[in-house]
Amino acid sequence: MGMTDPISDMLTRIRNAGLARHQKLDMPASKVKAAIANVLKEQGYIKNFKEVNEGVQGTLRIYLKYDAKNAPVIHEITRASKPGRRLYVGSDEIPRVKNGLGCAIVSTSQGVLSDTAAREAGVGGELVCTVW
Repeated sequence: MGMTDPISDMLTRIRNAGLARHQKLDMPASKVKAAIANVLKEQGYIKNFKEVNEGVQGTLRIYLKYDAKNAPVIHEITRASKPGRRLYVGSDEIPRVKNGLGCAIVSTSQGVLSDTAAREAGVGGELVCTVW
């Protein structure tokens, strides 16, 4: 676990930062993580993100979002595919999360997309995570 799966590490950090009510969190940057953060922002789960170019790898900074009661907007964020067990879905097999209230994030040939965008584009791919 941990750094053997950087995406899982990212999701755990987001989860923990939300529970601790942090405004922002930093992690080692990568293209895939930035792409995931972009979908989370598009779907309204985080306020914003930015890439801070410091050190060799650089840092991805994520600004978390809370509701009027100061509860994290992200209730649950779960890793689907894992390095030891990759989970691929066709465009017609992409799960609907919480009857469409949540979102699945899919890594496709056209980039990292929300479930809605992947269905519209008619592409499947690796089911990265689900969030609601």
